[in-house]
Amino acid sequence: MVQLKGDDKARYVSSMFDGISGRYDLMNTLMTGGMHHLWRWRTTAVAGRAGSGEALDIATGTGDMAWELADRPSVSRVVGLDFAPRMLARARAKTRRHVGEAPRVHWVRGDALNLPFSDGRFRSITCGFGLRNFSDLEAGLREMARVAAPGGRVIILDILPVTGSDGLSRLFQWYFRRAVPWMGSLIGGSREAYTYLPDSVQHYVTAEELVELMERVGLRGVEFRKMGLGTVAIHAGEKPVREAE
Repeated sequence: MVQLKGDDKARYVSSMFDGISGRYDLMNTLMTGGMHHLWRWRTTAVAGRAGSGEALDIATGTGDMAWELADRPSVSRVVGLDFAPRMLARARAKTRRHVGEAPRVHWVRGDALNLPFSDGRFRSITCGFGLRNFSDLEAGLREMARVAAPGGRVIILDILPVTGSDGLSRLFQWYFRRAVPWMGSLIGGSREAYTYLPDSVQHYVTAEELVELMERVGLRGVEFRKMGLGTVAIHAGEKPVREAE
């Protein structure tokens, strides 16, 4: 697959996710054996320790992470942002399942590389399975750091590239590069989209490289936790609190 950049990649990714929006949740459950729910829960648990205040979920997709955030007692309000309108429509459709919490979750269509929010607004910022789709990872992380409140947290959940030659690594690579596109064609409605998925992971950064990027944009105390036999990780970093002058 040709590696797209800049606006071309943004338009391609938005169109691709719109095209699979109807089967997106089902495919996530099938591909991960339902583990994506636990991974999101753990991500929001990290976000919940950032202190009381407003939360932002970037690349919110169909909104599962945003609703998980709304369940955290320390989160007063959630903004879910995505670039793909049909994905956001799916997120909004879930509102009827969360009648009591609906006023606490708001949906915004926007660009992760140019967030439409003021500096220092959010206590926690999450991005689940979205960062590797950005045309510029560092620019996206820099925007997250900008809108994070001092002492707030930026938390990234994503799939990691697996390059080992041991049996488990080879099995994962076969599953991702062969089985997932087949499932995407048969169930997800798009072989192309689920061929893009393993390609995007292959060209993504390692866990250690993501730590470096997060530190480069000014986040501190960056740590990560691997899950899913080392194929998925949660990274978390804190925006420093400036000493009073």
